Amino acid sequence: MNMAIRGILVVSLVTAATAISFSWPGALASGGDKEKRAWPAVRDEAWVSECGACHVPYPPRLLPAASWDRVMDGLADHFGENAELAPETSERIRSYLKAHASGARGIGWRYDDDDKRANGAGNAAPLRITETRWFRHEHDEISARVWAREAVGSPANCGACHRGADKGEFNEHRIKIPK
Repeated sequence: MNMAIRGILVVSLVTAATAISFSWPGALASGGDKEKRAWPAVRDEAWVSECGACHVPYPPRLLPAASWDRVMDGLADHFGENAELAPETSERIRSYLKAHASGARGIGWRYDDDDKRANGAGNAAPLRITETRWFRHEHDEISARVWAREAVGSPANCGACHRGADKGEFNEHRIKIPK
C-alpha cells in the first residue's frame, strides 16, 4: 500500500475515533446500550413548562445529579434571576433531573479532571453545561463574535442554532447559526 494512502487511512481512523470519543454525553454508556444514550422517553411536564418558560429545558443528561442539586438549590438566584418554584414543583423537577442525569442508570459522563481543573480543584459538579469539556469541544469552532450576535446572545442559548433544542434534538446536521 502506498505510504500516502496509508497515512490518509490512519488520519481518517484517528479522526473518526476522536469524533466518537467526543460525541454526545452518554456515548460512554456501558454496553453501548442505545436506550441509555437516548433522550429520556418521558419528558416531565413541569420541567418543560417551568424551565422551558425562560430557556431551553436543558437535557438532564448534560450534567450529573450533583450539578442538578446545585441548580435546584440555587433557584432564588438562578443566574441572576429569581426562579423559585413551589416546593412540590421544585422537588418534582429535581427528581426528574436527577433520575435522568448523566451518571444515572449507568449513563457515562465526560466531566473529567480537565473540567475539574477548569472549575476549581475538586469541583465535580459544574453549575453550567458550558463549563464541561464536552461542551467546549463541541463548540470550539464557534468564535466569540458568533456568541455575541444578538440572535445568539450566549453559549447557553442552545435554541439559537439547534432548531430542535426545545425537543431535545441536537442533530448537528440541523444546526443553523444565525447571521
